[in-house]
Amino acid sequence: MLKKHNQLFLSILFFSDLIVVAVSWVLAYYLRFYYIKIIPVTKGIPPFDGYVFLLLFILVISGGIFRYFKLYIPRRHSLNVDEFFCIVKSTLAIIILTGFITFFYRNYSYSRVVMVYFFFVNVFLMTTVRGIIRKILKYFRKKGYNIRRIVIIGTGEAGESFYEKINSHPEMGFRVEGFVDDTIRKNTPEIRKKYLGTIDEISNILKKHKVDQIYIALPLSDYNTLLRVMGILKDEMVDVIIIPDLYQFITLNAGVEDFMGLPIINITRSPLYGWNSILKRLLDLSISIVAVIVLHTIIPLMPIIYLITFITSGRPIFYKQERMSLDGRRFIVYKIRTMVVDAEAETGAVWAVPNDKRSTKFGRILRRLSLDELPQLFNVIKGDMSLVGPRPERPVFVNEFKKTIPKYMLRHRIKAGCTGWAQVNGWRGNTSLEKRIEYDLYYLENWSLSFDLKILWLTLWKGFINKNAY
Repeated sequence: MLKKHNQLFLSILFFSDLIVVAVSWVLAYYLRFYYIKIIPVTKGIPPFDGYVFLLLFILVISGGIFRYFKLYIPRRHSLNVDEFFCIVKSTLAIIILTGFITFFYRNYSYSRVVMVYFFFVNVFLMTTVRGIIRKILKYFRKKGYNIRRIVIIGTGEAGESFYEKINSHPEMGFRVEGFVDDTIRKNTPEIRKKYLGTIDEISNILKKHKVDQIYIALPLSDYNTLLRVMGILKDEMVDVIIIPDLYQFITLNAGVEDFMGLPIINITRSPLYGWNSILKRLLDLSISIVAVIVLHTIIPLMPIIYLITFITSGRPIFYKQERMSLDGRRFIVYKIRTMVVDAEAETGAVWAVPNDKRSTKFGRILRRLSLDELPQLFNVIKGDMSLVGPRPERPVFVNEFKKTIPKYMLRHRIKAGCTGWAQVNGWRGNTSLEKRIEYDLYYLENWSLSFDLKILWLTLWKGFINKNAY
């Protein structure tokens, strides 16, 4: 029954995609020749019949292209961003193949502007329509339809964590029937309540609860039990998924990778790889470039700061200091100078303290408002930093902290940022390093583009005033 539901859903997606392609093509034609005439139509409006003929070809190739780019695989676990880029790539493939065909068909001249409009309209409509269909599906799943019944083998930390994640997202369409294990490893009320029986009773449990999937969450040390479970399940008609027990390791976005056909698990992989990295970089560049232009011209805040700094304390206006960022790489961070020249000549590298005698009068104001950090926008443009990420630290302090603070170096698996999750929650300046690391690691483990935008908004909303800046 579940497979029938899944096939029905994929069929609905398939035919809705073809309808969207047809609508997008027609809209692109009318936008080009009747509504948006940025580029003048010099040879008259071509008859629509020729575009209808080409649409038939587009519909024929679209189905195969969409399947090639894996738009019809189950995506209960997938991120929407993955599907979006599949839509972008498949639409580009349609345009390339269509352009190739029209190049050899000389009896009719097709507008390239129509192709451009088709790309944007189709990507927008396919993303929107698919989102609506999934919203409807999630609604029915919450009501108990199209549910995938699962059983978790393992009552330890991995099993409990997986259960909590599934239970907090009913829209995903999973229902945990219960736990199976020889003993209750983690004696919590939920596990006791959902305990179904021992491993030897698996076959009867599967039949009784009509289970669709088995998730094995056994400890790594219990290898013999895993072999026993796999032996029992080899004749059962259910999907079997293994949840690696990585809780005894220091992990960061652990993910399965393919190495020459062998599945391997990277336990310290940065969340920013592939399209995620490209998207974050585009966000950094677009906002930073606009901010630099605005703050130097429209709202000339930065030139004013430069001038006042020069008048009150002379040169140099900028302060350069070595910091550490992605993968431990060192770079020069830019700041407005807020202290006297050669402030650390006698003391060496030290933290700023309240009423620090090394600070200039104007420098104290800049530090309190965090305006001395504005030149770091240039670091972002250069690629040394990101707008959002763990704040960069000096190498001398990094070498000290990594010896005493667990997981400290994991924060260097991502670019340093101008602001971060720790900072918008008040952990900045002279505050608990352990709490700052805790918030930094939470950011790394839960990174998303929307999370970055949330942090940027909170940075603006809460203002730049820092009570812990001296």
